[in-house]
Amino acid sequence: MTKKIKINRLKVILAEKDISHKDFANMVSKTPNTISRICNNDSQPSLKFLRQMAIILDVDISELLIRTKK
Repeated sequence: MTKKIKINRLKVILAEKDISHKDFANMVSKTPNTISRICNNDSQPSLKFLRQMAIILDVDISELLIRTKK
């Protein structure tokens, strides 16, 4: 079984901002299941949706992604 690669930090950002998956799903007009899959890194948002999420969460888009270089 291959190890799942974590790409986004949506789950962390939502926890920091105390926003539930369900509430965020309503904010972005997506299903809670879609947000859950993104939070668990089972699927990844498009760049357009990533930008929309960053604007709604009032964060820089880079904060939603796992850094590849330190």
